Amino acid sequence: MAKFLTGNLLNTELEKLFESSTEQLVLISPYIKLHDRYASVLKTKIEQHKLKIVIVFGKNEDDISRSMKQEDFDFFKQFPNIEIRYEKRLHAKYYANESTAILTSMNLYSYSQDNNIESGVITQATLLGNLANNFKYNVMGEDSLDGAANEYFNRVIEQSELLFKNEPQYESTMLGFSKKYTGLKNAKDSLTTFFAGKNKNANSNTYVNADRIIVHPQQPSQNLGTGYCIRTGKPIPFNPEAPFSYEAYQSWQQYGNLDYPENFCHFSGEPTNGETCMARPISRKYWKKAKEVYQF
Repeated sequence: MAKFLTGNLLNTELEKLFESSTEQLVLISPYIKLHDRYASVLKTKIEQHKLKIVIVFGKNEDDISRSMKQEDFDFFKQFPNIEIRYEKRLHAKYYANESTAILTSMNLYSYSQDNNIESGVITQATLLGNLANNFKYNVMGEDSLDGAANEYFNRVIEQSELLFKNEPQYESTMLGFSKKYTGLKNAKDSLTTFFAGKNKNANSNTYVNADRIIVHPQQPSQNLGTGYCIRTGKPIPFNPEAPFSYEAYQSWQQYGNLDYPENFCHFSGEPTNGETCMARPISRKYWKKAKEVYQF
């Protein structure tokens, strides 16, 4: 049976979903910045090598650290049975364990949990599924909410890019009739190098991600022309990757909410009544013109 959730009830049910997971945990969210209450629950799962965790995050293809912070990656990579995946088109939010799923508007982002108006639908399965291992199950028929959501998010996982993977390792005991957990093996890791490259160049104007040179959000490396701070309207160098003045950026960074409504268009300087934000710093009516003028 499905149940509609809002406010504190949504946060509570999501925390219960984390706490009750023993076999699988699927976290699909464009932005990930763990709230302390969720991190505390997940921390108790670090030694549970039988728990398979799959994380899919997305957005910000040119700088994925805007979608997942290094401190959260450092936390997740301690788990012995985990995959971290990336899908640039991701906007959906879905959280599931072996018996419960929540389809919601809420990112796994601390600011969202504390400040945004969010809602979701929770479903309870009567049969165990195994979404984390891409085993397609059906609880109440192909057209059920559970079955349709599971089928859809299986495809999302399958089509996403694997960036990090830890696998639990075992040794046979009792003539092969049993096995003993011996530790974890890292089978894939593209994220450690990425974050190391960012830290290495933290005091310069740029950092490197694979073959790309990304503009540091606090210190734009090129001046394409005059732009405007999307929070204060103050003239600054035009750079859609850095649409704040330094002071405004320091204020924004306290929460780091990429979708927080701002006041001005970075291209025109006109008031936007909350249309712009860090993720979309240019008003829709000026986007095409800005691309033509600055060819970014």
